Amino acid sequence: MTHLMLFVLSLMGFAALALAMARHQENLFGRLLSSRATHMLRIAGWALLGIALFVAVRSQGWSFGLVSYSGHTSLAAGIVFIALVVREQLA
Repeated sequence: MTHLMLFVLSLMGFAALALAMARHQENLFGRLLSSRATHMLRIAGWALLGIALFVAVRSQGWSFGLVSYSGHTSLAAGIVFIALVVREQLA
């Protein structure tokens, strides 16, 4: 259960950080979001990654938690990257 929660939090965090970038906003929405929305997405992305780190360390300790966190964030970042590339190719 912890691994699923770590993965979902990491995936949502990286998705929010990607949506906070102007390039991805234009590709996905056809326009730039307001600066307030962009700022909130950036805060949400970092907060979700911080919560994922907290969950990993709390449930698995510092040694295994950091390794688990690193693996989940790497996988989540890769999935978000691939999704953005595929979306751009289909458009």
